[in-house]
Amino acid sequence: MRVRRPSRARPVDPQGQTAMKASAKEPFSAVGGAASPELRRVCDFLRGLITSLDMACVEVVWARQRIASFGVGPRKMSEHYAYLSVHASHVNLGFYHGAALKDPGGILEGTGKRLRHVKLRGLAGARSPAVHRLLREAIAERRRALA
Repeated sequence: MRVRRPSRARPVDPQGQTAMKASAKEPFSAVGGAASPELRRVCDFLRGLITSLDMACVEVVWARQRIASFGVGPRKMSEHYAYLSVHASHVNLGFYHGAALKDPGGILEGTGKRLRHVKLRGLAGARSPAVHRLLREAIAERRRALA
């Protein structure tokens, strides 16, 4: 899929904020459109959380894979820090450089060289302080790495 660079104009997101830059043609609704109402709420909450923590984030949506990815620029593996992917019973909040993150709560899953994820089955998990800490740390890690 070809990703175009974001323009200077920022689109308005569903919550009425003008924070994030869109760099793909697909809408965010393509990610959770077929999910249960509870998982759609989880997706919407996490998207709002990410954009509140990183007002300048770049969002790229891959509708076919049902993934939304967030970063400091449009390049997936180098500039992105997190992604959301919807599954039948949960939403994965993934971290492209998750192996480098501190995880005192032990909620990260995965054994690969870089990627880690958290399986979220409801809003309670998405609202946990551990998830907020991981997102803040992931954003800071990408900004430091690319400075």
